[in-house]
Amino acid sequence: MTDDLIHDPKGGMPRLLEIMRRLRDPETGCPWDIEQTFASIAPYTIEEAHEVADAIEREAWDELKGELGDLLLQSVYHTQMASEAGLFTFDDVANAISDKMVARHPHVFGDESNAKSAEQQVRDWEAIKAAERAGRAETGVLDGVAKGLPALTRAVKLQKRAARVGFDWPSTDQVIDKIVEEAQELREAEGAAHREEEFGDLLFVMANLARHMDIDPEAALRAANAKFTRRFEAIEAALGEVGRTPYDSDLSEMDALWDRAKAAEKAGR
Repeated sequence: MTDDLIHDPKGGMPRLLEIMRRLRDPETGCPWDIEQTFASIAPYTIEEAHEVADAIEREAWDELKGELGDLLLQSVYHTQMASEAGLFTFDDVANAISDKMVARHPHVFGDESNAKSAEQQVRDWEAIKAAERAGRAETGVLDGVAKGLPALTRAVKLQKRAARVGFDWPSTDQVIDKIVEEAQELREAEGAAHREEEFGDLLFVMANLARHMDIDPEAALRAANAKFTRRFEAIEAALGEVGRTPYDSDLSEMDALWDRAKAAEKAGR
């Protein structure tokens, strides 16, 4: 067996596929890689997808190439395991997505006119996907919404599906009224299980409000996390200037420093 392809810096996709095949070789591969399964690798797949999104959000273009490579490796990992089990190969995966893209873009690859708006294309896309779901015997309105999606994203997708058949509040005011109702139910909840249930209900309605306001709740929460991080780091920096840390401070002082950081951000806009 030659290692020429393994060490070829221009080996491209064949090189990566061969590396994964060798890592999974039951006799000469890596013990850790050999013992992995679809289920054990799935969390890494999700994590790598989030890291790609993070690099894009930060416009860290120098990092994006590496993050996309990490995500590509996840597809290669899963397809190698599938190939070993006789399920499908990497070529099967590539052909499947190619077939799907051709089928979903008849205005580009078929006889349909491409003189349509982006909104019309979205409607056509949804109609094609609905037909695909019907072909898979997914007849329920909510069938096919992946359970592994981030919870807020899945909530929005479920609500969009329900809205297509008219199960939706007509205005944001009604959604906000429901938020107030759910918040009160959370306040009155007794016991850990009941509180968790009511908290979930509140989050679900908040996701619905995001949908009505055309806001991506995942993106909004990421932005809020980033803002919190910035302002708390400003608190640490301010305390550091006088030789102290948050451990040496108290809520009142840190709250005042928070307000100062908030005001500085607003003044800099």
